[in-house]
Amino acid sequence: METAVSRTDVLIIGAGPAGLAVSHALTLAGIDHVLLERGRIAESWLSQRWNSLRLITPNWLNRLPGMLGPGTDPGGFMPARELAFRLGAYGAANNAPVREGVTVQRVAACDGGYQVHAPQGDWRARAVVIATGACGVPRVPAFSHALPPRVQQVWSSGYRHPGQLAEGGVLVVGASASGVQIAREVHASGRPVTLAVGTHSRMLRHYRGRDIFAWLDAAGVLDDGWTKVSDLAAARAQPSMQLAHDGTLDLAGLQADGVALMGRLLVVDEGRLRFGDNLAADSALSEARLLRTLDRIDAHIAMQGIAAPADPAARRPHRYRIGMADELVLDRTPIRTVIWATGFRRDYAWLHVPVLDPRGEIVHAGGVTPAPGLFVIGLPFLQRRSSTFIAGIGRDATQLAAAIAAHLAHCPQTA
Repeated sequence: METAVSRTDVLIIGAGPAGLAVSHALTLAGIDHVLLERGRIAESWLSQRWNSLRLITPNWLNRLPGMLGPGTDPGGFMPARELAFRLGAYGAANNAPVREGVTVQRVAACDGGYQVHAPQGDWRARAVVIATGACGVPRVPAFSHALPPRVQQVWSSGYRHPGQLAEGGVLVVGASASGVQIAREVHASGRPVTLAVGTHSRMLRHYRGRDIFAWLDAAGVLDDGWTKVSDLAAARAQPSMQLAHDGTLDLAGLQADGVALMGRLLVVDEGRLRFGDNLAADSALSEARLLRTLDRIDAHIAMQGIAAPADPAARRPHRYRIGMADELVLDRTPIRTVIWATGFRRDYAWLHVPVLDPRGEIVHAGGVTPAPGLFVIGLPFLQRRSSTFIAGIGRDATQLAAAIAAHLAHCPQTA
């Protein structure tokens, strides 16, 4: 007996900010659609963030189209769980047609569209939007398996609070926003912390009297389009900015507080941790990117004649001590836990459509893939630099919905 197949015009895979924003735009356009979510609405924000996490973007930048405004504190920074609850309320207010607890196992092209298989039932749609986001599977080096069993290993998505960690010292691997924030919190709990630093992006919390995001927005930095950057792959791979909601958080500050800095962790071999000598070079590149950003902001201030106080301290060199050691022997250190804050890779094993590049990433032009009717949203620099942030996702969704509508207008209704 043949299993019944459900049908809709558009299937959206994922009900986080990106999927909900596309749903809102399609609803306004009168386009029939369904969202398939393997967990709950905003599942990753509910279950893959540490307890104390607050967003590094101010509240005015955390609003999707049609979402209630930031309230009485537009310049504040909401906890991650509050964002999750707001997203749930947003979906409910929009009557978003979400099917929770549905794990998509296969997406393949079929006559007139796509067939989507899940244990809960199959679907056919004229178009599919992949809104599973940038956070997929933790990217952990293969040599992590060489760590001795006595060393606890925790992924940043599984870290909740210092109390869950084994007694003793902690090595945090990775120095983007998550790595530096976790390192600070664990060190504040009284544990000795070592931070292994690779490529990173230093940023100031405030500059010339305003929050940095106010200037990035006003100066047009967040509006940089994907077609205008000289190296799009590098722009999309840029690590998240070293920031915290309560101020600048950088390597010099962490070291001053007592966190030990090392270069990139290269290998684990018989209880020995070997680190690269990249720290000075990567920090110099990060410093150069910061100064270029400040130059753009200064040019905007001058061009617009804005009265903003000078900030000479912001351009002082980022100084810290670079240790001479390039190797640690675990038995001679207090390290008993390694926290991997090395980012994520996307896992599209379920996507049986030839749109992946050699690195396993979806090939797209502003969210439109080479496969007719297949779209993607929620990835870094999808359409512009702001695509990483909630408000930018909303702008992307509005534009992507127009592309979806244009596709449906020329797509036979046979899916």
